[in-house]
Amino acid sequence: MSWFMQSTTSAGLLLLVFWLAMWRLNVCLSGCQNSRVIKFLVPLIFGLTLLILWEGVVRIFAINPVLLPTPSAIAVRFVGSLPVLWADFVQTFVKGALTGYAVGCTAAFLTAVAIDRSPFLQRGLLPVGNFIAALPIIGTAPVLVMWFGFDWQSKAAVVVAMVFFPMLVNTVQGLQASDHMQRDLMQTYAASYPQALLKLRLPAAMPFVFNGLKICTTLALIGAIVAEFFGSPIKGMGFRISTEVGRLGLDMVWSEITVAALAGSAFYGIVALIEKSVTFWHPSQR
Repeated sequence: MSWFMQSTTSAGLLLLVFWLAMWRLNVCLSGCQNSRVIKFLVPLIFGLTLLILWEGVVRIFAINPVLLPTPSAIAVRFVGSLPVLWADFVQTFVKGALTGYAVGCTAAFLTAVAIDRSPFLQRGLLPVGNFIAALPIIGTAPVLVMWFGFDWQSKAAVVVAMVFFPMLVNTVQGLQASDHMQRDLMQTYAASYPQALLKLRLPAAMPFVFNGLKICTTLALIGAIVAEFFGSPIKGMGFRISTEVGRLGLDMVWSEITVAALAGSAFYGIVALIEKSVTFWHPSQR
């Protein structure tokens, strides 16, 4: 027993030394010249360090894999379940999240333009929208599933409800970002509202619009996964997570979480790249 305690203590100290060494390495790299290689290496080293520590802690302290499987076990299950994970990805992300994201953000953008044009809608619709946005998804998702059925359409409806008002609020705020002097100048040129919208207000609103789009990337995936907890076909990330938790298949649960994390990060990154090309003139992109 004493030998086991000593070996556990030694292994724990080695993990601590490894963590401190990697931390020091990252601090040194962060202080180097800001380049693309450094920007890539710092998060990569940090992520790999966390995975190695995770693996070591689980093995050294013999944590039950039902509670916390090792990254290696998750990787083995991930590779062995690629067809299932792909089908779940298509059902949840491609059909549910992306469709709801596109419909919700487009509807919110058009509504924001209408609100910007109408003072009545500014005073009447926005307070109602804030009230509806405060409703918890755990309460609205079952209702929407009952209305739109158990397939991906109901998940897209939940996503629309989640992304609509964050996108609406950001776009409305962006359309009001231009100052009064610029608007007066457009009136001096006898510009119509569509001309002022296209040449002044929309360009000024683009940073706000993309801020809303980036926020909604994460909300869309969360909404689609949570909606599947309340009824879905026999595929989908949310369905698989709830099913495997009941079967104590935590390695599969973590595999689905990995797919969701990768998909969400890639989605956010694509929107950020588009933002960089569209709003290259903004100080935040310099």
